[in-house]
Amino acid sequence: MPYELNAVIGGFALLRSLTAGIREATVAPLRQRMGLVPVTGVLLEERFGSARAVEQTLGHWSRGGTIAHVEADFHGGDGLQAAAVWRTGTKVWGAARTRDFTGPRKDWPINAALALLDVVPRSADEADHPDLFLEVGLGWEQDTAGWQSAGRTAGWAATYDEWHEEHLAEQERMARAAAESERNRRLPDVPVALDGKAIMGLLGLPPGPLIGAATRHLQDLHLEGGPLSPEEAVSRLRAWAAEQDAGRRG
Repeated sequence: MPYELNAVIGGFALLRSLTAGIREATVAPLRQRMGLVPVTGVLLEERFGSARAVEQTLGHWSRGGTIAHVEADFHGGDGLQAAAVWRTGTKVWGAARTRDFTGPRKDWPINAALALLDVVPRSADEADHPDLFLEVGLGWEQDTAGWQSAGRTAGWAATYDEWHEEHLAEQERMARAAAESERNRRLPDVPVALDGKAIMGLLGLPPGPLIGAATRHLQDLHLEGGPLSPEEAVSRLRAWAAEQDAGRRG
């Protein structure tokens, strides 16, 4: 899958303050309180105008905190990375550019720039082979349009903490939904003592998630204790349905 990136990265709060009032600029949240401003064609043309103007603007922006300009372009396994870092009004590193990714990951341009932004590995196990590109979340989107959408989606949040709290809550909701889906998924090659029609008749329910859950329950019983007779399956399923109903009422 192609991957394209042209963006300014820095502290989320800093970038929010710097781009306030710039209609075409969005700030997409990243991990570790970082943010990303996708450099679009409109932003280049209307706000920067030239490569020299970009450097001047980034130098001005960096008076409030360290920022980096990063680029990546990968197609079919081949590509390039480039990065430069500004601090206190001056370019302090780069621009570094490479198409050779055989060396240590920490030396790749974007990872090196992120290290200068104080992005760190998540755990001690990752410290020996850090890939800060993935750590900060640069794999969340694949192109400028994706980052613009992420920035617009996060526009409701007044602060990074507000966004982060909702981000964690959404991850938890997705994890619960995935776990629920797995619990209700019919297992291949595991017999069921009652077919779907019999289960629907017993429970008095139309096709739906509860029928899937009931089917999976009978399969789990089969795996735990061996084959069930139809009579035992009916008894066990009625008990299970009563527990489900009590849980919903409680």
